[in-house]
Amino acid sequence: MKTLGILSLTGLVSAQAAPYAQCGGSGYSGSTTCVSGWTCQYQNDWYSQCLACKCAQIVCCNAFNRLTRNTKAAGGGTTLSTRVLTTTSKTTTTTKATGSATGFPTTNGLEFEIGGKTSYFAGSNSYWIGFLTNNDDVDLVFDHMDESRLRILRVWGFNDVNNVPSSGTVYYQLLKDGTATINTGADGLQRLDYVVASAEARNVKLIINFVNNWSDYGGMAAYVTAFGGSQTSWYTNTAAQTAYRAYIKAVVSRYIDSPAVFAWELANEPRCKGCDPSVLYDWIQSTSAYIKSLDSKHMVAIGDEGFGLDTGSDGSYPYGYSEGLNFTMNLGIDTIDFATFHLYPTSWGTTNDWGNGWVTSHGAACAAAGKPCLFEEYGATSDHCNIEAPWQKTALGTTGVAADLYWQYGDTLSSGKSADDGNTIYYGTSEFTCLVTDHIAAIDP
Repeated sequence: MKTLGILSLTGLVSAQAAPYAQCGGSGYSGSTTCVSGWTCQYQNDWYSQCLACKCAQIVCCNAFNRLTRNTKAAGGGTTLSTRVLTTTSKTTTTTKATGSATGFPTTNGLEFEIGGKTSYFAGSNSYWIGFLTNNDDVDLVFDHMDESRLRILRVWGFNDVNNVPSSGTVYYQLLKDGTATINTGADGLQRLDYVVASAEARNVKLIINFVNNWSDYGGMAAYVTAFGGSQTSWYTNTAAQTAYRAYIKAVVSRYIDSPAVFAWELANEPRCKGCDPSVLYDWIQSTSAYIKSLDSKHMVAIGDEGFGLDTGSDGSYPYGYSEGLNFTMNLGIDTIDFATFHLYPTSWGTTNDWGNGWVTSHGAACAAAGKPCLFEEYGATSDHCNIEAPWQKTALGTTGVAADLYWQYGDTLSSGKSADDGNTIYYGTSEFTCLVTDHIAAIDP
């Protein structure tokens, strides 16, 4: 096992900080002023960043339009001191991904653009593919996806543990006793390396997220075990956020030049139950700005379920704000390129038919915001074709919805069938025909 050491996030001292560089925050000791045309703008207590000044100033706009950032770096876990540097007020600036200029996936109005083609796209989810140890199995999945014209696959970019597992078990990060150690060995991020390389060779694009709201594969709970606090305080826990950002930096740095990356994603289904929506808003705003400071070429999304929406609301639980999410407010963050929403009526106490309105409501909200919606997860545990195919048809016909990814992809690997959680749609089955083959034929006959 090869691991990264514990690296400090403290910036190097320089006369002036470069565009998108850190310029303040708890424990930071570098430059607190930015180069001409850029201002040090507060993101949160542990991170302030050099962002473009208001583009009413022509010099600033020209500098912003010419900017192409391509910085490679690596990072590990760390714990910051408690010193907080006071900087300027909270503001954001538009930092849309520059993918169209680099050949990377990007947005084009209310649609996505992949490989120069603007279209509606179909895809799926596979949380497990980065944990496989047989390269042939990984290649098999992407061969089948490419053949089927599934163009986007959402994968887990995290696998956190609090204790080193048995030999041969894949994990990406060890969170223990207040420290974070990133595993870059053959049973660590090298497994994700192969997923990215295999996808790149087969024209499949990946959504890679950084942490789980749920305890599966560690998630926020693993950070709480290592750094204290609670699930709801995780979003404002300085030590936990420092380790989380160090992990983001390590992953982004590995794949910053890969056209296989469709987007980076903050988390899988982030929630803050009972919290004021400002808690998640501030975390989303500051974290997405941090990712953009590392990589301006790839898109960034939240990974949320779409909770907290007034548009089309019937007053049911998913439309409400009890989980601390405000869909419209969060979508307005400049460093978020597109919206995500999920659909699980059985889990949410609603009906399957109710799901069609959920899809159109989010499409309308995205159209109003001028950003595309990704129908990122949806599933039923039985009668998949009769339940999920209508949702697909609704999504395809709804302005503002630009792609859908069913939960989840299944295949027959060297060890047998991949994980079946009841929602799995296996390659080559009649369910695959109706939800993939027929759906893609309707998109692009």
